[in-house]
Amino acid sequence: MRSSTPVLVIGAVLILLGRPAAAQDARNEQFYLPGAFNWAMLTNYPEAARLFNAFDYGHAILYEKLYTDPDAPVSELESRQFEYITTDLLIRPPRFAVAEEVIEPNYAKLAWKAKMMFDWAHILHRQVYDVYADEHLSEPAKDSLVEVLTDYYLSNKDLAFLTTPKSMQLMDGQEFSQAFRQRYPKMNGLIWAYHWLQVGLYEPLIAGKTPAEKKAGLKAVLARFWSMVEDPPNRFPKVMPMTAAVAPEFSRRHPRAAVIFDNLHMMHDIISDVLASSKVPRDRKRTVIYQQLAESQRSDQNTMTMEEWHGMGAMMGGVGIMGGPALGILSDPPTVGAVAPGMDGLEGMPGMASGGDTAHKHDMGTIRDSGGVPTPAMDMGHGIGGMPMDMPGDSAMQVHMGMMREMHRRMMADPIIRRRMMADTAMTRMMRQMMGSMPTGQLDGMMMAEPSPADSASPGHGHHPPARAVKPKPRSPAPRKTKPAPTDSMSGMDHSKMPGMSMPTDTAHH
Repeated sequence: MRSSTPVLVIGAVLILLGRPAAAQDARNEQFYLPGAFNWAMLTNYPEAARLFNAFDYGHAILYEKLYTDPDAPVSELESRQFEYITTDLLIRPPRFAVAEEVIEPNYAKLAWKAKMMFDWAHILHRQVYDVYADEHLSEPAKDSLVEVLTDYYLSNKDLAFLTTPKSMQLMDGQEFSQAFRQRYPKMNGLIWAYHWLQVGLYEPLIAGKTPAEKKAGLKAVLARFWSMVEDPPNRFPKVMPMTAAVAPEFSRRHPRAAVIFDNLHMMHDIISDVLASSKVPRDRKRTVIYQQLAESQRSDQNTMTMEEWHGMGAMMGGVGIMGGPALGILSDPPTVGAVAPGMDGLEGMPGMASGGDTAHKHDMGTIRDSGGVPTPAMDMGHGIGGMPMDMPGDSAMQVHMGMMREMHRRMMADPIIRRRMMADTAMTRMMRQMMGSMPTGQLDGMMMAEPSPADSASPGHGHHPPARAVKPKPRSPAPRKTKPAPTDSMSGMDHSKMPGMSMPTDTAHH
């Protein structure tokens, strides 16, 4: 036995050396940058942090199914896996991070570098959460440490995505593009909802000045995510969420990290399309994926300027169709030209006529929020309630307060707005103070309605959802005329006419 051991070792080495170079991937891994801040997010905000473990499973099972069983019925992903993820896994997410290669063994062997690039970017995601969740660090220290983490991430040149924004044409203009979202719209929407939450959670962690404010902000962002999941695919983002639009403050402070995350999320979509597209033969899947990875790390072609990147949110239709901004009142549902929930029908109120002669009427008009979402706006120059501004002050104020009460009733009737407002301690306090100064007779219907039992049981209410294996029946929305979501989320958009949208250079046909 002793004499045969060297022979066996030599034989094994020769076998390994004889393998084709294309099939060999470096398997070395780089771990978290050491620091006391690590895992602060899981410690302080487990209801958010544990969801990322479920997201890892969702990405892994998606790639494994697309690669190993390309001829499976659409229902395998759109129904069976979707139902399991949204009604079981997300409700009871794993306590610890998932070893994705266990979920996707065949895909991991096919495209190990892609898996490692995603893992490395996800570590940056999670360490940034940890920094902003650590209450022992000052605000300047947090901002500085995030930049240190970004430098640490970029030090691994083999696995790092660029800090230069890549052209959206890479995601939407290649021969295989949009194959996944066209065949699997619900799963695609769920992935985009993941990405919305992953960047959206930075905003309340930055904006909150106390642990209580951060907790309330996180609950509000989670409530929006759960509202997307409760009504698929209507509330899912209709285009890929862009970090600069969804998380503008984070993007302002840390543009390098924000661009990295957009490039990461774009590559998620590209690989889904390669795996789902019949235009890429099975024996070329690895080759094309590795071509796309190489392209993602090139800064000399298919890129946008930072100015173009910042403007992409508005150019793609506004933040409303990306799921909405992480903070602030959201447009609902996320469609182009959406009106704020509960605001439709205001034309029936005094002075709210739309169109016609507005010289002596209140002109609703529109203003646009930071993401370009239309929101009803008052033109105070035309008076209030159709009355000129030089009318007696008391009468004008009565009309104004009547309008404000009606707007309040309508907004609080919307479950999403109500959850967000109730989660915002400052807003709740202001509303109670406002109602405390009003005559009792005017409070009718004005109370901040407590959530119904159905709302309280919903994970969207902002509490850690109870364990359950059966999907709750979604609340029926108020009847409204809506257009069905298009199969092509960017239908009619000619990317070649958009800044930074030049066609890829020889990346799809190598």
